[in-house]
Amino acid sequence: MNARERLKDKKRIVVKIGSSSLTHQDNGSLNLRKIEALVRVLCELKNLNKDVVLVSSGAIAAGRQAAGRLPKPDRISQKQALAAIGQAHLMMTYQRIFSEYSHLTAQILMTKDTLINKESYTNARNTFEELFQLGSIPIVNENDTVATHEIVFGDNDRLSAVVAALVHADLLILLSDIDGMYTGDPRKDLQAKLIPEVDRIDDELLSMAGGAGSDVGTGGMAAKLAAAQIAADSGVDMVIANADDVKNIYRIIDGESCGTLFHAHKNPSFHLREYIEKY
Repeated sequence: MNARERLKDKKRIVVKIGSSSLTHQDNGSLNLRKIEALVRVLCELKNLNKDVVLVSSGAIAAGRQAAGRLPKPDRISQKQALAAIGQAHLMMTYQRIFSEYSHLTAQILMTKDTLINKESYTNARNTFEELFQLGSIPIVNENDTVATHEIVFGDNDRLSAVVAALVHADLLILLSDIDGMYTGDPRKDLQAKLIPEVDRIDDELLSMAGGAGSDVGTGGMAAKLAAAQIAADSGVDMVIANADDVKNIYRIIDGESCGTLFHAHKNPSFHLREYIEKY
């Protein structure tokens, strides 16, 4: 059985989707058609008796829409205020659509400090386990209202890898605005080729990583490679795939060649809390 075929047997799956994939490009408002399509796929995974976690960006974007379609904020205080407004709107939207398919959701807002503290780290992991036992789909986001770390330094890519490691997931799917990892930036380099599988993350691969590319999202390929390293060291396979078609999730778990697969290599010397504290 090859690496792709083994993805069929994954039982605990974390899916991350970014702000730019959840919003309309022209005005930044929530794309309800895309959200509903995503929810339908995740519910089908639950119907296949898989544990599912959704790491979703979009709180600030939703806040911009709710507050009158404001421009992208520059100040941390503005971002935190819009996140406080938008997180409620985003979660309400998810809950309404998930309930149409008879699935229960739960909201978990995380900060770096939460995971550094040993007791709160353990409590967070136990909470996830209880939610899985209840059949719930946890929806995770950075607690942008009180934390500035993730707002400034990256998108939810790293957070999704941290969550995957925390809950002992066996597959992490990053839905992005690109088909996967390329040999160059395909938006600038017409000769760039998709890399179907990555066995090891080396210096050559890191040199191919670019920066953020949209008005809404903030995570570039560098953040995705950082997430891939966390996942690989934690023993979690990771796939980057295009969010334009959320049915790519089906293709991934059906063992098809979709996106870029980063192979897991459990690193005995990797300790999640130590990594978070240093980062």
